[in-house]
Amino acid sequence: MKIFDYSKAGFWRKLESACAPTETDAEISAGVEGIISDIRKRGDKALFELTEKFDGAHLKKFRVGDEEIRAARAAVPAGKKRAIREAIECVKAYHRHTMPKNWRAKNPHGAVIGENFYPIRRVGIYVPGGSAPLASTVVMTVTLAKLAGCPEICVCTPPSADGSVNAYILCALSMAGAGEIYKAGGAQAIAAMACGTASIRAVDKLYGPGNAYVIEAKRQLFGKVGCDLLPGPSEVMIIADSSANPKYIASDLLSQAEHGSGKEKIYLACTNGELIGAVGAEVKNMSKYLSRADKFLKIIRNSAYAIIVPDLTAAAEVANYIAPEHLELHVKNPDSLALKIGTAGALLLGENTPTVLGDFTAGPSHTLPTGRTGRFSGGLQLSDFMRRSSLVKYGSKSLKKAAGVVGAFSEMEMLDAHGNSLKIRLG
Repeated sequence: MKIFDYSKAGFWRKLESACAPTETDAEISAGVEGIISDIRKRGDKALFELTEKFDGAHLKKFRVGDEEIRAARAAVPAGKKRAIREAIECVKAYHRHTMPKNWRAKNPHGAVIGENFYPIRRVGIYVPGGSAPLASTVVMTVTLAKLAGCPEICVCTPPSADGSVNAYILCALSMAGAGEIYKAGGAQAIAAMACGTASIRAVDKLYGPGNAYVIEAKRQLFGKVGCDLLPGPSEVMIIADSSANPKYIASDLLSQAEHGSGKEKIYLACTNGELIGAVGAEVKNMSKYLSRADKFLKIIRNSAYAIIVPDLTAAAEVANYIAPEHLELHVKNPDSLALKIGTAGALLLGENTPTVLGDFTAGPSHTLPTGRTGRFSGGLQLSDFMRRSSLVKYGSKSLKKAAGVVGAFSEMEMLDAHGNSLKIRLG
C-alpha cells in the first residue's frame, strides 16, 4: 500500500491526486455514442447484432419466458432461495421507514399547500452478469421499485454465449417481483431501455450499476430518461484506532479488491502507524488461500492508500474529503465518530459490520455514490422510484393576501401580464 502521512507537507495534494475520479476514456465515450445511435436507428436489429458481438449470444428473442424463470427457480437450491428471501425482507424493512408521505399545510396567506408522491410509471433496471452475476443488485433495486408501487418494472441482464441467463439472477428477479426481463447487456441494453425498440418499450428512469460502458451510456442518455446514479469503480475506506483487529481490516480490503476491475479505491486511515504493517502482513497471508490472489494483490499495490493520522478528528476530516462509497469505523466509539462524518455513502459502525453486509443484506441499497460524489448525493433510496408534485390551492381570502407580493414582483420583473392574472380575479 502507498503510505501518506497527514502531518507531512504536501499531504492534501497527494490525497487529491489519489482519489481523483477516473475520467471517461474518449474511446469508450465514442463507442457508446455509436451504440446509442445504432439502437435509435435500427432498434431490435441493432440490439440482436450487438448482443451477438459483445456477448456471443445468437438470440431469436430478448424476452425471458415463464418457462425459463420456472426452470431457474427449480435449479436454485432451497438454501440459496431462503437467503434471497431473507435479503429481500431486510431491504423492505429498512426502506419502509423512508416511504414519502403526502402532506398538507397552510402558508402565511392561508392557502393550502402540500406535496403528492407518485411511483414512477415505468422503470428500467440493469443487472450486471458476466464473471460476477450480481443477484444482490436485483434485491437492492427491484425490491425498492415494488415497494414504491412502480406499475412496470423492465429488467435487462446480459445473456451467456448459449443464450441463457444466470439462474441466481432469474430466481432473484422472480422472487423480488420482476416479470418483464430481457436478455440484453452493456450500453446497448441501456440504449434500448432509454430509446425503446420493438421488443423493449422505453422506460422513464434507469437504475443499476455496470461497467464503464453502461455508466457512460447512462451519462449520455440522461435527460432523455432519468438516471439514479453514475457509480464508478467501488470504494472502501476504513478508519482504525489502536483497538482495531488487523485480520478484520485485511479481510475487508481483500473483499473490496475482489471486485477486480483494477480501478477500485481502497483507503485505510490509522492513528497507529504500526497497524499498517500488521494489516499488510495479514493481507499477504490471507491471499494465499484465495482464488485470483495475484489480481487482488495487484489492486492493493496500485489502488490502496494507508494514511497515518494524528487522531480521529483528522481521520474524519480526511473521510469527509474522500467521501467514500463505504466507510467502516474500526474504533472504540464508532457512534461518536460517525457524528463527525457527513459525506460517506454508507457508514458501517464497528469492527463487526463489514462492507459485505451492506452489499448483500443489511437493508440500505448497495448502489452508492463514488468518485467523491458523496459530497452532494446519497445512495439509492425508495424516493428515487417516486416523483413528487407540489400542490397549491388559494381561495378568495388568501388571494387578496398574496396580491401585494405578486404586484411587487410583477413590477420589479416588468411582467405586467403576470400581475394582471391575479388582479383580474380580485375585480
